[in-house]
Amino acid sequence: MTHLFRNRLSYRLTRNTVLLAMAVGLVLNLIQVTVEYHSTRTYMDQDIEALMDISHSPASQIAYNIDTRLAGELLDGMLRHPAVIDARILDTKNRTLSAASRGSGDGSYRWISDLLFGETRRYSTELEVPDLQQIELGQLVITISTNYYGNLFLSRAAFILISGILKSLVLSAMLLVVFYFVLTKPMMRVISSLQDVRNAPEKARLPVPPSHEHDEIGSMVAIINRHLQTVDTSLSQLREVESQMKDYSGKLEREVEDRTREISEKNEALQRGNRALIRAKEDAVRRAQTRARFLASMSHEIRTPLNGVLGMLELALEGNLEPAQRHQLEIAHRAGQSLLSLLNDILDISKVEAGKLDLEVISFDLRQLINECATIHGEQARRKGLKFTTHLETGLANRYLGDPTRLRQVANNLLSNAIKFTDEGTVSIHLEQTPEGIRLEVRDTGIGMSRQELDRIFSPFSQAATDTTRRYGGTGLGLALCQQLVERMHGQIRVDSREDEGTWFTVTLPLPVDESTDRDETEMAEVVETGPTRRHCRILLVEDNRVNQIVASGLLHKLGHEVDHAENGERALAALSLKSYDLVLMDCQMPVMDGYEATRRIRQNPEWKKLPVIAVTANVMSGDREECLAAGMDDYITKPYNRDVLDRMIQRWSTAEGVTDTPPAPGD
Repeated sequence: MTHLFRNRLSYRLTRNTVLLAMAVGLVLNLIQVTVEYHSTRTYMDQDIEALMDISHSPASQIAYNIDTRLAGELLDGMLRHPAVIDARILDTKNRTLSAASRGSGDGSYRWISDLLFGETRRYSTELEVPDLQQIELGQLVITISTNYYGNLFLSRAAFILISGILKSLVLSAMLLVVFYFVLTKPMMRVISSLQDVRNAPEKARLPVPPSHEHDEIGSMVAIINRHLQTVDTSLSQLREVESQMKDYSGKLEREVEDRTREISEKNEALQRGNRALIRAKEDAVRRAQTRARFLASMSHEIRTPLNGVLGMLELALEGNLEPAQRHQLEIAHRAGQSLLSLLNDILDISKVEAGKLDLEVISFDLRQLINECATIHGEQARRKGLKFTTHLETGLANRYLGDPTRLRQVANNLLSNAIKFTDEGTVSIHLEQTPEGIRLEVRDTGIGMSRQELDRIFSPFSQAATDTTRRYGGTGLGLALCQQLVERMHGQIRVDSREDEGTWFTVTLPLPVDESTDRDETEMAEVVETGPTRRHCRILLVEDNRVNQIVASGLLHKLGHEVDHAENGERALAALSLKSYDLVLMDCQMPVMDGYEATRRIRQNPEWKKLPVIAVTANVMSGDREECLAAGMDDYITKPYNRDVLDRMIQRWSTAEGVTDTPPAPGD
């Protein structure tokens, strides 16, 4: 209960007010006591001086007449003053003429009086007669005890302090009552009203206490009522939203159920689709593998007889022929070369689509490469009556890093198409260095293409128009292969064409410049390899196909080499054990023992570890070269091959040791 009372606002306000009032009153009382202290001291001095003024004349007459009886009566009368404890008359030599004294008396608070005013005080005055002022009569001396005046001061000070405290207590009681009725009681009514409406705050409003409509309590009640109104509105909105949420929740649950059912059905359908895709993927992989095996098999089977056809035609063209016969054989040889080019394009596109086309990054002379292509196709253009121009910018570097074989393939395709589709006018090739890389441009003034035809020229097995195929021939593989090769080299190929005005192909390739320091050494090595010195070798030809044996033997004999035959790997090993050879041309696909196993057997013999073994095979699919090298073969050429390719390969791998510099004797 006491704790609750002390926590009330009226008590706290009263306490703080009374404490402040008591502090101020205490300061004022202390000031008043101080003033009273000084007043008491002044009163004490004035009272004693008045007593001495009254006694001055009688004392002067007594000293003049030297009347001791009257002096005693005067001094005894002065002792009747409550403060005087000693009175005496002294002569001019400070000798006592008459004296009277009494005790000073003690009191409970004498020490306070002595502390404030001193224990005693002494007053004196000179005695004189008004008519005889020149005569010295002596002094009247009075000694008083300050206890009398100290008691007067202490009683008044105590009254002042006690009355101030009583006033503060009375003020506290009055303020407590006033604050209770003016502040606490109205606040308690408001609090009680709030407690009554806490179960339904949105429906209740607080009453304003009487006589508090315009003060702080009234303002507080008005604010609380406004908040209650806001709470009422918010609760109404909340109930409305809650009702809507319940409806929405029900709809959402139904939609979730529907969506869950749909997702389950779609998931089942997706699983069925995935299973179908897996089966389709497996089927596609099997088909791709089957196609790869088919391409590999067909490539081998086609290249093997094609090698015989081209080889025999090449051997026949080197003989003494009549012009008509030579013309017929040249036509057959060109047809074979076209068939070989078509076969190579099909295989290259298949490799690109399968992601198995590997590009070289070697140093090459770009200017020389384009000049070679321009020389070959320039002759074709001149035979057709076309003007052929070549322009190579002076800002080109000496050498670049890339795949010269594929770049030559792109340039040859573009130049071949330009010459084929141009009946009159000009074919030009332009090469320059740009910030984006190497820019190769091939322009012609041929038949051109429409915008619709430009959209399908890069599609395999398609040409600009159907009559183009009938008029000019071709398979439509060249441009598709060019685009795929350029993209594999991180370049870009663009075409612009107008009907009956010509076509403009632009190839941009980011070829890095070769800045290596061993360029001169590489060139010197190439000079040595291709120098005029020709070595004549003893060669073992391992080939099971009779036609290819005849072709290869004929080419090798014309190159001045000695040739022995072996139909399979077993006979090749037997031939090597009987005779020493400088080089082995090894076919890969043979009965009894193929070329891979035969090469591994050769490498197992310490005497044959350094014997050059060159793979001569019709297998040109991805991985065939690596398989040959892994078996221990030194290099790799593909069928069909011509005499120049065969000669360069033999000269590259022939060594001075055991090799004769003169052709073998006839009949060897």
